[in-house]
Amino acid sequence: MIFDIVDECFTVQLNDPSKTDKADKVIDEAADFQDAMLVRINTAKSKADFRPILDQIENAQGDFINKLNGLN
Repeated sequence: MIFDIVDECFTVQLNDPSKTDKADKVIDEAADFQDAMLVRINTAKSKADFRPILDQIENAQGDFINKLNGLN
């Protein structure tokens, strides 16, 4: 998901350089989210620990889609 978000941001930047700063912010937020999720995944102790992580990722997908739509 993160790679798709970054790729879309790069496409927006290429097509409309005036949106570079906004797209950079989305890229930074996506990278921070990925780092946070990797930490949570790596510290999970049991199978039950992964459900809240998955829920958070699924919720973030919608948020990132809305942010990408706001760039266009």
